[in-house]
Formats: sequence, C-alpha cells, structure tokens
Amino acid sequence: MTGKVSSVFWSTLVISLLMVLWGSISPGSLESISATAQTFISNKFGWYYLILVTLLVLFCVFIIFTPYGKIKLGKPGEKPEFTRLSWFAMLFSAGMGIGLVFWGAAEPIYHYAVNAPTAEAGTPAAIKESMQFVYFHWGVHAWAIYAIVALVLAYFKFRHDRPGLISATLYPIFGERVNGLLGKVIDTLAVFATIVGVATTLGFGAVQINGGLSYLTGIPNNFTSQLIIIAVVTVLFMISAWTGISKGIKYLSNANIGLAGFLFLAMFILGPTIYILNMFTDTIGSYLTNLLAMSFRIAPLNPENREWINNWTIFYWAWWISWSPFVGIFIARVSRGRTIREFLVGVLLVPSVVGFLWFSAFGVSAINLQQNGTADIASLATEEALFGTLQNYPFGIVLSIVAITLIGTFFVTSADSATFVLGMQTTYGSLNPGTSVKLTWGITQSAMAAVLLYSGGLQALQNVLILAAMPFSVIMILMTVSFYKAITKEKHLVAKSPKPKKEKKKDKQVTENPSPTES
Repeated sequence: MTGKVSSVFWSTLVISLLMVLWGSISPGSLESISATAQTFISNKFGWYYLILVTLLVLFCVFIIFTPYGKIKLGKPGEKPEFTRLSWFAMLFSAGMGIGLVFWGAAEPIYHYAVNAPTAEAGTPAAIKESMQFVYFHWGVHAWAIYAIVALVLAYFKFRHDRPGLISATLYPIFGERVNGLLGKVIDTLAVFATIVGVATTLGFGAVQINGGLSYLTGIPNNFTSQLIIIAVVTVLFMISAWTGISKGIKYLSNANIGLAGFLFLAMFILGPTIYILNMFTDTIGSYLTNLLAMSFRIAPLNPENREWINNWTIFYWAWWISWSPFVGIFIARVSRGRTIREFLVGVLLVPSVVGFLWFSAFGVSAINLQQNGTADIASLATEEALFGTLQNYPFGIVLSIVAITLIGTFFVTSADSATFVLGMQTTYGSLNPGTSVKLTWGITQSAMAAVLLYSGGLQALQNVLILAAMPFSVIMILMTVSFYKAITKEKHLVAKSPKPKKEKKKDKQVTENPSPTES
C-alpha cells in the first residue's frame, strides 16, 4: 500500500477545494459565517478548551512519573534515528517556528501597552502580566497538546506496528470499525484540521514577510504582495519536499536553529541585557506561581476579561489543537527509539524553555522601547512589531534581513513537513508518500492560506482555525483514552511474564516491580 492514495485523500481534497472556491467567489460570506461560528464556539465552549488542555498537561506529567515512562517507542533495543540536537531542531521548527517570530515582540507589547489581561495597560503590573501570559500561551500547555498526539501515534506505530494514521490509534476502543467508514471520517477530520492549521501559519508567515519588506523598503503591504510571497515560498518548499525528510527537512531545520540562535543572541546582547535577565527571572516565577489559576481562568463575571480570553487563550488552544495532527505525526516520525519518559520530558520542557527565552529577549526589548518613549512599537501593525523593535537597536537593518530570511526558512520547513504528514495520512500511513501526493497537498495548503487572507486577513485565519479545531479535540480525548487502555494492558502482561534472575528467591518482588520495556 506504500504510496497508494486512500479515499481520505479524495474526500479531504474535495472539501478543501470547495472551501478555496467559496472563499474565492464569496470572500465576505466566508468571513461572516466563520466569524459567527467562531464567536459561538469561543463563548459556549471556552470552559471545555481550558479543562481539556489542562487535563492533557496533567496526563503527560502522570505518565512521566510512572513505570509507563520506561516503555520504548519502538522495539526493545531499538536506537533513535536522529541525534538529540537534530531531533530538537526538527520538532521545534515544525512546532512553532513562524509563530515565535511573528508574535515574539508583538504579543508582549500588545498585552503591555494596548490591552492587558487584568492590569491597567502601560503599568509595571501590565509588564509582568504580559510576560506571564505569553509563557502560558507558548509553554507547557501548548506542547502537551502536541506531545499527546505524537506519543499516541508513535506508540501504536512503532511498538505495535499499526498504520501511522489517527484512526489506527483508536483500535483499542472501536476495534475493526477503525478500518471502515468511521476510521475514514476520523482521518478526514484530522487531515482537514491539519490543512487549516498549517494554512493559518503560512498566512501569518506571508503577512509578516510582507510587513518586514514593507517596513524596510516601502513595498506595498497588501494581498497582492502576500500572494506573490506565498507563490515564491510554495515553489521553494515543494523543491524541499521533493528531496525527502532525511535531506530537505533535516538540513533546513538545522539551518533554522542556526539563524534563530544568531537572531536571539544578537537581540539578547544588543538589547537591554540585564533588564531581559531580570524580567525573565521574575516573570518565570509569576508564571509558575499562577499556572493553575491561569489554566482555569474563564472570567464568567467580567465580559471584558472574557473577551480577552476568547481572543488570546482560546484562540491559542484551538491553534495548537488544529496543528497537533501535523506536528504530532511529524514528531512521532522523528522520535522512534526513544523512551516515553525521554520523549515527554524533551517535547514538553526543551521547546518551552527556548520559547520563554525567545519571548523574554524580543518582548522585553520591545517593551523597553515603549516604556522609555524611544519608539511607539504598540502603534505598529502586528506584523511590523518585530522589525520596529530591531530598527531601534544596533545593526537593525542586518537583523531585520536575518529575521525575514528566518521567517522564510521556517515557512518552508513548516509547509514541507506538512506535505509529508498530509501525504502520509492519505496513503494508508506510508512513511514514504509519493511526490505527486505531497505536491498536491503543498499547492492545496498554499491556496487555502491565500484564500483565507483574501476573505478577511488575519481574522479570517483565526476564525476558520477555531472551527477546525473543535471536532479534532474530541478525537484527541479518544486517543488519550485508547493509549491509556493499551499501556495498562501491556503493563499487566509484563507483570505476568517471569524474569530469569532472582525469581527463585523473591517471586513476589519480581512481579510487583515489572519493567514495561520487556514486553
């Protein structure tokens, strides 16, 4: 079945093309209907998103500190395919690359100077609150969503030789029905959520590249420019996709880390270094102290605060959920051979800490300019906030060019990785989907990004994303239940299997402390 397209390919392609056609013919209708639906979901199901994501975090922590953490995502004795550095680079590049660059200065400055979560905008309290909530949105909660999907997929694929499909992970619950119509519906929802999630991110990338070029050179900041950027980058990531995961994505991911590391160090050194370190230290403490309260904050008695939560926290949780089929499948693909404990600790903590440092460097540098009256970063368009910040520090032009290049390479790796994942999901879980299939999905997701920008810009991207995330969130719950059902059964079987050593003297101790990796 390697490379052979499934019915999920055709069903999802038709749905996606119909949406592209709708947005092209009647952009106002798409924007209006999606906005109404988005408002309904945010208002009526905000509590659901908050509880769900928090429970996923707690489940990950539970698995880390239990014997289940010793289970290997692969066969006993199997070694990881990639080094830890390449592994971190690939999961980080696929996970949040464009988003970090897009929001690195923009989100902290907005929370500080425009609309703080609870404090008065422009005050010292707003600065602390700004960084605290940025950590919350981009930290452990976000990566727990990715980790769950990746963990479940890797476990069933590499340990139990199930197909690399979302539907295949639900076999312990639904049995053979996952091979029929039910499984096809589940996989179609997963593929469509992936397309929308990636299209949203590609839209952000195109808007910011356009914003940077406009800020630096005066190139028009409009849909036509963004469409040209999408077309150029589409050609680049399709060339990368042609080379395969072991070459194109791996090399570009490592290049991303190099560029991102250079930009971060430059901002850290050229910016207000001591202020960055002090704010990082202080606000990490605030984040950890208030983590539980933020996790369940829904503000039922304060409509203004509730609107802020809908626009930021609920949006982010939906964004991560819609991206989770793509990021989860990709992370699972590059994580074979690692133990569950190593996997979860790596996926939850390493990218989170890197994200905290990134936002501290760029966010605090932007806030410092606003606070001192050096520049009004808050008045700039969202996509220009990063470039406005860089221009007010030494070597601003050089750093802006590096930033635009970084956004472009992140754009390529995100789209490149997505074409692999979409190809895999629509060719019966093949780890080597055909080039024609990957190219088809590359064009489709770029067309989706273009039509969403055309129909309503960034707001349309956010609206459709929240809609796509809702049905897949239910699938995530089922995946978690299915995974737990499978590993508890595996532990039970391990407990019953005899150990060759010390069995004669201490039969009881042998059965009480089994090693899950020996099943």
